[in-house]
Amino acid sequence: MSMTPEGLYLQLGQLVATMPNLVDCDLTSDVNQWLGRAAALVALGSNVADVAQINVAAMSLAGIGRASNAQAIAAIVHRALATAELNAPAASSGAFIPAGGAFDAFAQVGKVMSRAKYVLLIVDPYADEKVLTEYAIQVPKGVGIQVLADTKDHKATLRTAAVAWSKQHGSDRPLEVRLAPEKTLHDRLLFVDKGEVWSLTQSLNAFAARSPATIVRLADDVAFMKVDAYFPIWDAASPAI
Repeated sequence: MSMTPEGLYLQLGQLVATMPNLVDCDLTSDVNQWLGRAAALVALGSNVADVAQINVAAMSLAGIGRASNAQAIAAIVHRALATAELNAPAASSGAFIPAGGAFDAFAQVGKVMSRAKYVLLIVDPYADEKVLTEYAIQVPKGVGIQVLADTKDHKATLRTAAVAWSKQHGSDRPLEVRLAPEKTLHDRLLFVDKGEVWSLTQSLNAFAARSPATIVRLADDVAFMKVDAYFPIWDAASPAI
């Protein structure tokens, strides 16, 4: 089996974005499928030692030393992603951001947002004012900004910031904020011009604040599914302002 450098990077990015909590989760068929996919992708781009170790750790996950095996799997997958990123085209690359990397988070998320030429849709169930004050301000002028949050889980400061944003920027930085029905949003995503889709492993209200976070571009087939799933939710959501 062969794969282009970009394809491997995108597949590994999706793998990291969907990583289960291997320490505490039940070892369901979905988790076993994830582990199998992880081992297969690592085998495409990593050294022999990592390939052997991830297979041993996966097979031993249900036994004694589960936490150390889970950590080994996570470390190997992140190492494979970092290696694949070095070989992928610059336009496809995302970032792994260590805990406490506030400026790195600002810069890397802003790099993706600045790619938008027409419209940027931000999906974040727990969005607060930071989505605008710290991140969306980096979107180029004239590009439409759409924020989709959960009607229950968003923070009240989002609405306050959105009103202030619209008063100050008006049509120079057009903004729409909508609220989806409770628990209908299961991802944190950036849709760039309805083409590229980027996945964030944490909400922007505390991105990489207390634990490492990753922003990765989804492979085209997965991106198409996300577009088909989330834009109808956007269309049906209630305006927040």
